[in-house]
Amino acid sequence: MLTRRAALTGLAAGTATVALGAPAWSQNFTKQMHVIVPYGPGGTSDILARLIGPKLSEAIGQPVIVENKPSASGNIGADYVAKQPGDGHTLLITDVGTLATQPSLVKKLSFDVQKDLVPVGMVMFSPYCFAVHPSLPVNTWAELIAYDKANPGKLNVANSGVGSIQHLLAIVIAKKYGLKWGMVPYRGGAPAIRAVVSNESNVILNGALATMPFVTQNQLKGIAVSGDKRLAGVPNLPTFKELGMPIVEVGSWQGFLASKGTPPAMAARLNMEIKKILMTPEISKKIVDLGGEVRTDTPDEFGAWIAKAIAEWGAVVKAEGIQVDG
Repeated sequence: MLTRRAALTGLAAGTATVALGAPAWSQNFTKQMHVIVPYGPGGTSDILARLIGPKLSEAIGQPVIVENKPSASGNIGADYVAKQPGDGHTLLITDVGTLATQPSLVKKLSFDVQKDLVPVGMVMFSPYCFAVHPSLPVNTWAELIAYDKANPGKLNVANSGVGSIQHLLAIVIAKKYGLKWGMVPYRGGAPAIRAVVSNESNVILNGALATMPFVTQNQLKGIAVSGDKRLAGVPNLPTFKELGMPIVEVGSWQGFLASKGTPPAMAARLNMEIKKILMTPEISKKIVDLGGEVRTDTPDEFGAWIAKAIAEWGAVVKAEGIQVDG
């Protein structure tokens, strides 16, 4: 199992090159590959990119460069990939749930999620871990509600950026329960976690993959996990379904996409290689140990998932009257 130190310490803040591997499929991959993480180092997408990157390098026989391009809820990095040559050598790994909210949420989105990015494949689902700073005198969801009612405006919910799923979910929950907590955006999940650990903010909803190590080491106090089943690593935490949350099936859905114009055959080969990597005992165990579930599908299935998510979250955005300039 990855420790917090292994997951966060030693991750390069800008660009990292992983080892050059064997020449498998080198006739198709003729130069180094760039994997763009549209968030800062240490978040879920970044952890996955650095787990998968070395194995992908071995498979394609070329170096794999992981680059962080954080800002604007991942839109800066996604826009960068959308504008690269469609040769299969530039990939985006991102929270595709948040990516799916952008068409309905952002008035002037600089790229088209469905037209300018080519689905390669889903990688993982990680439920959200709902946690607070240990100094807060609450241990349950009911106590957190009571605390907010008694101290309106004192709680601040950190999120990975304006328009992220975490941001939208916090708004939906606040409306349902009449909460007065504030929303504080950061440039990715890792900075949001660090803000709550340092008590700069005091509440967080974030993917379990990146958040669980802090809960198990008592740097954050767990309150609940999203979904309808408890996590083995924190079996004492109730699920959103148990708590009657307004949206149960929510979390960090991670996937790879390529630049527009990437040939279907190349997307299919990348999908196959990534799927093989995910199914190795080494990688699958690390993901499960950190509270995630390995997800594999075809590029077409992944594209259908994105289309469905865009429609579903678009309905939530419209119903809640949420809009972001950008």
